[in-house]
Formats: sequence, C-alpha cells, structure tokens
Amino acid sequence: MVQAGDDLAALLSAAMARAALAPQSGDVLAVAQKIVSKAEGRSIALASVQPSAAACELAKQTGKDARLVELILSEAQYVVRARPNLIIVKHRLGFVMANAGIDQSNVGGDGHALLLPREPDASAAALAARLGLPVVITDSFGRAWRRGTVGVAIGAAGLPALQDLRGQPDLFGRSLMVSITGFADEIAAAAGLVMGQGAEGQPAVLLRGLSWSGAANPAAELLRPVQEDLFP
Repeated sequence: MVQAGDDLAALLSAAMARAALAPQSGDVLAVAQKIVSKAEGRSIALASVQPSAAACELAKQTGKDARLVELILSEAQYVVRARPNLIIVKHRLGFVMANAGIDQSNVGGDGHALLLPREPDASAAALAARLGLPVVITDSFGRAWRRGTVGVAIGAAGLPALQDLRGQPDLFGRSLMVSITGFADEIAAAAGLVMGQGAEGQPAVLLRGLSWSGAANPAAELLRPVQEDLFP
C-alpha cells in the first residue's frame, strides 16, 4: 500500500524490474490516480475538516457527510448539479465530475478521503522523467448520456494526449476532416480492463506496442474550451 511521501517512481521501477519489463519504444505506463494522490499526501482525515454553512446545506440536500461536502466544495469551481448521494462539480482542474473526484475506497483507514493530485500533468511528467517512458495517470469517470464508468486520463506526459488526425487519409485517400482522438483517454480505458475497480490491487499497467505521431501534449488538452461547449 502506497503511503504519503513514498518514492512512487522507485516503487514502479522496482515493480517493472521484478516483472522483467525494460522500457522500450511504444511502451506507455498507465498509473492509477489513487497511488499518485497517496504518495503526494492528498489523503485528508475527515475529523480535521470543519464544514461551512454552504457545505452543511448541501449535505442536507444530498445526504452526504458535511465534512466530505466541504472537501468537495474546496476542490470545485462550482456545483453543476446535486441530488441525493451525488454532487457533480466543475473541478478546479477543469474536469466535470462527480464529487470532485474525491474517493474513500481503497484509501485505507476509516474516516479519510483522497483528493486528486494537485497537478496531474506535472505528476505524470515527473514520473516519465524518472522512468524513461511516457506516463498516463488514470481515473474512473462517468460520462454524460452513458451509464457506467470508464478510465480516463487526468495527467499525461511523453505522448500526445490529444491527437489531431485531420488531414490524414482514410482507406480510400479521403482526407480526415474532424478526427481528433483522445489518445490518452483510450490508453486509460484499455488499462482499466486490467486495473479493475475494486480489490484487484493492480494500480499500474504497462501497455506495449503502441504507436503515435505528433508532438506530446498534456492531459489538460483533453478539456473542451468553454467557447466550444454546446451544453454550457
């Protein structure tokens, strides 16, 4: 179990060595947000949280612990929607997500909640520099108009998180006009098949044999600009 202050790059490097996995071209390491947040000390004891009046009011509406609601509000730009047992917010990092990404599963110890890393792209870049291969930090998101959660990228380094394929030919030579792929999200979703959602204990997955073109860009590029939003 990863603890606050652990050298996550060293732990991942040692795990790769035990599995006889030496980095090679086309490799990407997907790392679960949870162990990044743990190593960065983002676990908060609810007993240390003093809920505000706004948090207490929203807690009444949703049935959530007011201390947890206070953490959600502290990580949010604003609340998008709220209903019993659910609060959708725009996170300070720009993600629209449930409960500001704050989680209590697989955190260890009662009465603690785990926040997202402060700067996931910077965390990914630091790991990529130490490990010598591209890194995608993943989290599980719900999606508008679709049921079920899937892995998405909240941090990326060493690859194009957003890959612009416009101008490239299709099978018949026709130029692609609108094809921009969430490459890092596709990697995160694939890794999620191995990571699982519960007690699997598999927070890092090496994907091998990938290929891409274009300059590297961070996961922040995956966020749709407000001026392009059809559903503000």
